[in-house]
Amino acid sequence: MTGAPVFRSRRSWGANKVRLDMRRRLLGVLCAGLFGCASPSVETTADVGAGLASQASAGAGAGERPDAAPDASYAPYQDKTAFNAAYRRLTESQYRNVIADMFADAVQINARFEPEMREDGLQAIGNRRLSITTSGLEQYYSVARSIAEQVVTNKARDALIGCGADPEAQAAADCATAFIKGRGQQLFRRPLSAPEIEGFVAVWDKARTETGDFDTGVQHALVAMLMSPDFLFRVEAAEPDPAKPGAHRFDAYTIASRLSFVLWDGPPDAALLRAAANGELHDEEGLAAEVERMLASPKLERGVRAFFTDMMQFEAFDTLTKDSLTYPKFSQAVADSAREETLRFLVDHLVARDRDYREVFTSRDTFLNRTLAAVYDVPYASAEPWSRHTFDKDSERSGVLTQVTFLSLFSHPGSSSPTVRGVRLHDIFLCVATPDPPPDVDFSKVQALENGTVRARLIDHMSNTGCSTCHMISDPAGLALEHFDGLGQYRLLENGEVIDVSASIGGQTFSGAQGLGDYLSGHPLVPACLVRKVHAYSVGRTTATDEYALLAKQQEAFAGAGYRMKALYRTILTHPNFLTVRPPEGVPAGPGTTHADTSTRPAASGGGQ
Repeated sequence: MTGAPVFRSRRSWGANKVRLDMRRRLLGVLCAGLFGCASPSVETTADVGAGLASQASAGAGAGERPDAAPDASYAPYQDKTAFNAAYRRLTESQYRNVIADMFADAVQINARFEPEMREDGLQAIGNRRLSITTSGLEQYYSVARSIAEQVVTNKARDALIGCGADPEAQAAADCATAFIKGRGQQLFRRPLSAPEIEGFVAVWDKARTETGDFDTGVQHALVAMLMSPDFLFRVEAAEPDPAKPGAHRFDAYTIASRLSFVLWDGPPDAALLRAAANGELHDEEGLAAEVERMLASPKLERGVRAFFTDMMQFEAFDTLTKDSLTYPKFSQAVADSAREETLRFLVDHLVARDRDYREVFTSRDTFLNRTLAAVYDVPYASAEPWSRHTFDKDSERSGVLTQVTFLSLFSHPGSSSPTVRGVRLHDIFLCVATPDPPPDVDFSKVQALENGTVRARLIDHMSNTGCSTCHMISDPAGLALEHFDGLGQYRLLENGEVIDVSASIGGQTFSGAQGLGDYLSGHPLVPACLVRKVHAYSVGRTTATDEYALLAKQQEAFAGAGYRMKALYRTILTHPNFLTVRPPEGVPAGPGTTHADTSTRPAASGGGQ
């Protein structure tokens, strides 16, 4: 890199050292597995910088066979990076979507990945702190080998690679180079640099020479790219801003990846990468045009699903259990179906029909399959796997809070829990945190499930010193949901006693789930919390103190647009704040650049935290 200062601080140096050490470990495992190297300290030109892009096929739809070759405008990446603002490990869904966009249905991934980390309510914030464990490294390597093997053995092998199985010497080198350029830019979300191309071609050539097989070389080169930290991590690169001497901006390919992973939960497509290469993403009109195009794409469904999966803490499904005697209808099929029901409902309401977000708490519409119909105790007459369903008003169903997802996730294995439901409701939908209980609290009264109703048990429990304050905040909302048991099944009695679902919050009195839904749909913190979480999800960090006023304006814009999700994305992603570089501590910020500030988080809107 020339002409751009490279800043180093103790923190940034440490991060780079960790990254380089991890890269050496990755390449050591790679070399040992592919070439039988005895030492993990391998000098190989496959240890290259970072390459990202996707021109030939990242935008391919389901069932299409993406072309392996780069387009005619391919130009090697010119690295102007002054510093890297963040490293974000790909989530499992992002990894899968990158591979799906590259190879469509030609490749299947049958594996689980390392867990994510939640920070300030979102895994999208926590993943900036994630690395890769030794076992995780082995998992990635196994998946990479499986992907590469499927590519060379697939019936569409020629289309996936770009040439036949036994090309002549020069044709083989040309085909391998084109494959590496095309697939490399899809994996790395930008064109490969010249040294990167040379390095991965060297991996191909070494394997082909030693085995005498072209496809073996292709497999090894693809595995090398799949094991690169520059694929496994989203590297947010900052470069000098030519319009503001001394300041920095995200490079165009970082902007492209930021947009695509927020809106599509996957890599940039060919059009977005061309816009990046042409400088259009550094232009206000060009950025707005791309955001508008992306909002109209069917891939927006993936992005909305990923956001709400994160916001609603659906990773809890991975460990969800229920007592089989208490809830005999529960099964893994019920858990999987419940997650899908909520995501289908949200996508239909917010994307397909572009409706008011606040209605997700009052709508009686949903989507059911035969498994869920049994839990909801409604007939299922459709011959299709999934069918739209509208609950009767007397069912007391009212939006996402009365779907099996929320009701079962935030309950105990053998009972419902108004407290857990209330705490999660405040955290997820109101951005209001509830303190953890004191370590010496006696839960014996509330856990005596054979005694009366949970309301009576909670009243007894609140006689414990230090309990009443938090329970008075969390419990009313949860008690309004008590006509639904720990699985989400409707009931009127508990231990033979009538369940009281009346509640009072902030001076407002209501009854039952529908009353709670009406209360939330009119609560100003509900849309404000969504704005805050979409903003934090988009920038990948906790809201900074200097962004509070901006969030207030974005909340006003959200309200002015009728609380539409697409309008919210448009507002956040086209604002200059989305493109603001916040350097790590120790890196000079320069004019127009702000240091990351993750201090005390704000209330969602117009109220205390």
